[in-house]
Amino acid sequence: MTQDPTKQGHFQRGGAEYARYRPSYPPELVDALAALAPGCNLAVDVGCGSGQLSALLAERFERVVASDVSESQLANAIAHPRISYRHEAAEAIGIGAGEADLVVAAQAAHWFDLGAFYREVRRVAGEGGVVALISYGVPYLESPLNVWLQRFYWQELHPFWPPERYHVETGYNDLPFPFEPLEMPALFIRRSWNLHELTGYIRTWSASKRLLEQQREALLLDFEATLAEVWGTPAEQVPIVWPVSFRVGRVAK
Repeated sequence: MTQDPTKQGHFQRGGAEYARYRPSYPPELVDALAALAPGCNLAVDVGCGSGQLSALLAERFERVVASDVSESQLANAIAHPRISYRHEAAEAIGIGAGEADLVVAAQAAHWFDLGAFYREVRRVAGEGGVVALISYGVPYLESPLNVWLQRFYWQELHPFWPPERYHVETGYNDLPFPFEPLEMPALFIRRSWNLHELTGYIRTWSASKRLLEQQREALLLDFEATLAEVWGTPAEQVPIVWPVSFRVGRVAK
């Protein structure tokens, strides 16, 4: 993520909660990226958070360099012998020129100085290297309960999101992407969660953290109470789905 301190604050705290509640990506995502990459020697995961994607990349690539500016996120990152975690910015990737087969930023590129990041991508990517910006959008419940989640997201919580959230909601389609586009399959993250898992996840959102900072937790508590009333048994599992969006391209050398 960018070194801009005004953008770091959303993720500098709460690494344990992020690691516990944020969903992991489908293995098919890494399979598709590995198939496009010129090799599977080195993948670079920039803005890696607590390593949800890094761990999957390590199953397909010989080495993974995963970086983030948040020490809290890195302290809670998933350990793997093939992953080297580093505390560094997206705009200063600490590997040599032409080393990377794949450079990926998952749920992070909207925080970057993209011009500086893209210069680094061109520097570190090897011949035929691939760059991928990945995001997952607004989740929905495959249940009548979805109406409550969508109402809370779009009507009550939405004013508290930082402006960068717009890029996630549009699937990164509005971001500049100066690379030869590559096709990817349609993918979704699918989970079945109980009430505690869903509310824990919602509290990892930067908009929820802003609510707390502004002493507006009552809005969040009211939603959680309403959801508990309509959920039924708190342990009941409800299917939840996130659409996954991509900007994937070949880096010209």
